[in-house]
Amino acid sequence: MTWFFKLGVIDGPLPLAIWGLTIVGVIVLLVRRPTPAWLWRIVIALAVGIGGGVALVIWANATDAFGGQLPFACSFWVPAGFAAALVGIVSLWERRAWRKIVAVLVVILALLSTTLGVNAAFGINKTVGSMFGISTEDQIDGLPKPAPTQTSSGPLYQSWTPPAGMPATGQTALLSGAHAIPSTGGFTPRPATIYLPPAALTKNPPRLPLVVLMMGYPGNPEPTFITPVLDKMAKENKGLAPIVIIADQLGTSGADPMCVDSRAYGSVSTYFNTDIPAYAEKQLNVILDHSAWTIMGYSNGGACAFTWATHRPDIWTSVIAISPDQYPGVEESRDNIAKVFDGDFAKFDQNKPAAGIEAHPGAFTDRLAVFTVGENDHGFIPGVQKNVELAKKAGYDARYYTVPGAGHVQDALTGGIPYAMQLLYKRLGLSP
Repeated sequence: MTWFFKLGVIDGPLPLAIWGLTIVGVIVLLVRRPTPAWLWRIVIALAVGIGGGVALVIWANATDAFGGQLPFACSFWVPAGFAAALVGIVSLWERRAWRKIVAVLVVILALLSTTLGVNAAFGINKTVGSMFGISTEDQIDGLPKPAPTQTSSGPLYQSWTPPAGMPATGQTALLSGAHAIPSTGGFTPRPATIYLPPAALTKNPPRLPLVVLMMGYPGNPEPTFITPVLDKMAKENKGLAPIVIIADQLGTSGADPMCVDSRAYGSVSTYFNTDIPAYAEKQLNVILDHSAWTIMGYSNGGACAFTWATHRPDIWTSVIAISPDQYPGVEESRDNIAKVFDGDFAKFDQNKPAAGIEAHPGAFTDRLAVFTVGENDHGFIPGVQKNVELAKKAGYDARYYTVPGAGHVQDALTGGIPYAMQLLYKRLGLSP
């Protein structure tokens, strides 16, 4: 079944086939001798479906029910899907058995088409596996053996000479089985994935910087969006790129642990700030000096990234936040916050980035902090801007970038990651 989970759900034959079959099914139901009763059923179905779909989209955008404005394409997919499904439902009153069967199929296909269309509009889950939280990455056979600690008088792009036969692109893999990252504090993460750049795949690889990346909520620890960016930049810079661990800050419960150790969801902070660093130092060919370590995240993961960068400056020197929540739990209800923090809202405040900065005065001078956000992501822009100002006051070299024309979904990632990586490459000595 691995092939099935790798099927694309944004483009390719699967979504096109389902969309096409839905259209054909609706046409079959509409092509018949009209009667007044049938016409009334169809008119009501179309009116209720389209009207209800439009109303749902307007309500979702007005209330930020999904954490921001829905992609524009949802304004088509939701009303069209609802209308098609209702055409199928009212056609169940047809006399002929074959038309009843077609009606049932149209209802199923309409729901599938709407799901695939909305998913394509968001653009985050690109495969069947992603939609169900199942990683489609192959398990890794073995990690490159860590090299002896290196000393260099200059940046890596100057001292590294790529050997003949170096791969043109990096390798991604699932860190599971013998290569899984142990979690020691009761937190149960989904398996992490890893990106190894071309330079890491050579016979005598250099030690490379480390980036730990988190995706959003809901989301999967997959390298889908960062891999093409780093492959392109590695091609332009002697095969050099950071080694990237894409790790899970949400866990198997599907809830939001809010970037903190808790009785409710386990020790997610310990996993990222103790377990992952210990694993990286022992198992990966990374630079051991933490000045070359970066914590990075998108949306929910971006909130964790800035939080842990400010609370654990001994581990994370640079931070990248792509369309981040302002702080962990900003979108959660008081009940959920009380559950995670045992009803102590002072602890909730102490988990914010501002508290970490206050606890470590002078620790962030000239460190890199990159914040990006979509130009049209109006629900997130104010919080991101506040974090930029907070980082600047703390001493960070804070950079702020609005992605032209982007919202909060795929376009925010495809526009924000390249900008951030250009800055990180220069900071880490991976490019001139």
